[in-house]
Amino acid sequence: MTSADGTRLAVTRRGSGPAVVLVDGALACSRTDPGRPLAQALAEAFTVHDFDRRGRGRSTDTAPYAPQREIEDVAAVLRAAGEDACLFGMSSGAVLGLEAVAAGVPVRRLAVYEPPYTGEVVGAANVRRARSELEAILADTSRGSARFGDAVASLMTTTGMPQDMVTLVRHTPVWAEYEALAPTLAYDLALLGDGTVPRSRLEGVRTPTLVLDGAASPELLRCPSRIVACVVGAVAYRSLPDQTHDVDPAVLAPVLSEFFAG
Repeated sequence: MTSADGTRLAVTRRGSGPAVVLVDGALACSRTDPGRPLAQALAEAFTVHDFDRRGRGRSTDTAPYAPQREIEDVAAVLRAAGEDACLFGMSSGAVLGLEAVAAGVPVRRLAVYEPPYTGEVVGAANVRRARSELEAILADTSRGSARFGDAVASLMTTTGMPQDMVTLVRHTPVWAEYEALAPTLAYDLALLGDGTVPRSRLEGVRTPTLVLDGAASPELLRCPSRIVACVVGAVAYRSLPDQTHDVDPAVLAPVLSEFFAG
């Protein structure tokens, strides 16, 4: 599939029934999420379209980056999915989904999980400082590919992952895939701006919206979810018991299925 600026988007279609489009968060694509368990679970009742965001997995990229280009990507996938498609966005993918709907991209129902507007908790100035530090890491070519690993680790700790867990992940096979995706972290940062909820834009969202978070997630991620739910006038806000930002697809899928079937 080709987006408006010529970027080729790798889209996988599964199942049959009403259309659902999935939008990944940072560091996620078909290579870091093999088998796509959430897509497979939803495909039991829906036609699921999951795609690699630009610069990730099997999708291409086109410079220069701008958030509007990713909104156009989402619009292209939704058009291909057909009328009355629903949309689910995870983490920074939730931000992208919200921005797309706020920009007028037609969606029947929208569900989002923990949009990481961390500026609501730590302050916009701290988010800007963290963004500058991460951009400096990505721009440091003197250390070769090691800078990408540092960028990934920086993002993980910034979004609440304990340092000891980050250390464990660095020794798993998927870490190399994360490093390959590190340059696209700049895209997620651009989407988030200063890290605060863009109230003036999101207040215009009229699409029925379900906002979700994990009851075991840190307040850093739960607080923004509650704010988003209020700003968009969500039809529901739910905290999933025992879940964190790394939500279990087996827990998430039934909740989304119920909402999208409405």
